[in-house]
Amino acid sequence: MSAAYLLRTVATPKKALAGAALAAATCGTLIAAAPAQAATTTSASSAQATAKKMIGNSAEFQCFSKIVQHESSWNPSATNASSGAYGLVQALPASKMASAGSDWKTNPATQIKWGLDYMKDRYGSACDAWSFWQANHWY
Repeated sequence: MSAAYLLRTVATPKKALAGAALAAATCGTLIAAAPAQAATTTSASSAQATAKKMIGNSAEFQCFSKIVQHESSWNPSATNASSGAYGLVQALPASKMASAGSDWKTNPATQIKWGLDYMKDRYGSACDAWSFWQANHWY
């Protein structure tokens, strides 16, 4: 139901005000549900190419890619509004990625390096991390 439709269908000023508030709330909900920062096709494909080159192994890249797609849609600026997780691999706290480089906020390669190291240290490999992700929907 559109905001315009709601406003046209209410008859009295009191109902119009309530309808406008409802329309604004509905619109706000729709806006809030959309991704805050969608990755552009260019930045996403550039980050994917960087990861593919850094990883080398196609199977490991596929596993890493599946996690990143679910976590951030390959958006290096993706931010989880509720937890503060950040970047391609949704590090929490985000500042942990500083161990891979001071440019962690803006450089996909730094985020990829940190994410690969994290997956290797915690799970053994990107594919082991993906197996865990499939079972738990987080890693």
